[in-house]
Amino acid sequence: MPTAVSHPSNLPDDAPQAGGGNTLLWVLLAVAIGLAIWQPRAPREYLQLVDWQTVGALAGLLAITQGVERSGMLQTTAQRLLARTTTLRGLAMLLTAAAALLSALVTNDVSLFLLVPLTRVLATQAHLPLARLVVLEALAVNAGSALTPIGNPQNLYLWHRSGESFFGFMGMMAPTVGVMLFWLFAAVWLLMPRTPIALKPAAEAAPVQPRLLALAGVLFVAFVVALDRHWLVAGLGLVFGAFLLFAPRVLRGIDWALLAIIALMFVDLRQLAELPVVAALLQRWPIAEGWRAYLAAIVASQFISNVPATILLDGTVRDLPALAAGVSVGGFGCVLGSLANLIALRLAKLPDGMRAFHRISIPFLLVCAASAALLRLG
Repeated sequence: MPTAVSHPSNLPDDAPQAGGGNTLLWVLLAVAIGLAIWQPRAPREYLQLVDWQTVGALAGLLAITQGVERSGMLQTTAQRLLARTTTLRGLAMLLTAAAALLSALVTNDVSLFLLVPLTRVLATQAHLPLARLVVLEALAVNAGSALTPIGNPQNLYLWHRSGESFFGFMGMMAPTVGVMLFWLFAAVWLLMPRTPIALKPAAEAAPVQPRLLALAGVLFVAFVVALDRHWLVAGLGLVFGAFLLFAPRVLRGIDWALLAIIALMFVDLRQLAELPVVAALLQRWPIAEGWRAYLAAIVASQFISNVPATILLDGTVRDLPALAAGVSVGGFGCVLGSLANLIALRLAKLPDGMRAFHRISIPFLLVCAASAALLRLG
């Protein structure tokens, strides 16, 4: 009979306190109820509105992230990082650069699952502005992931539609991404002072659990392969079955409310995008090309997120470079602009995350949108 992997005593066994509370969950639920009363559907149709591939992938990654956190590896990594980084600005530059680079290679969501928990642990060991760091990381993954066809879902969709080669698509996106990264590092420079990092009193170190860390690592590789082969159910069965057998307390730390929020976002936003008034507006407005297409993509992303906005506007907008630039910039601003924004805030477990996010992200959207527009017009 296999023995369960132990867990550090200084980690809570109960579910985490999600950042920003569950206000957004209740708002999305209320909208779903309102739409169900206004335009009733069969129960099966509501289930078909949800992108279960995305929800299932997030569920597996949340479980694996919990395993890594409880292994004690993040605490050890944080200690080593703080020993080598002396200033707040230097640490912020390192974390945002890592977020931007990783998002271009392994997608924006996966990079957040790697970096935001580490950033949260860093804030337990030193006096750090956690909210600002996490918001900057969310901006970084939205910017960095826009460069490559595999960085985010909307790029993957537009890449196949464009007919460009892999590097041809990168060349198309490079000017917009360059603008976004310029303002990202300018924001880091302005928001993070070049002051020494003040360490907190050393707490009892959580013992590193190599077995749990190895289990999480093996499951991560297996789960990514399963997702690539479209074996979602088998991948989820492996992840949850392994943790249930060897480390059941890991499953109690999963942010189940985040999964409910994502599912409700699909239900609500897809219904709103299908409303006849929306279709009529798209047909009436001259948004097929140029700056109008670019602006329409930014605005639509603020209300229905950039992935649904891409799909919604694809039939109307003929200027794919403008559409791609608009939905990339549109990931900034409102928290709904990109799924990565929600994931970052929930992983950080910030009590006032929404306000902190919008205080930085909305001005960042305005500056990036104007700069990228001038670049395109020039």
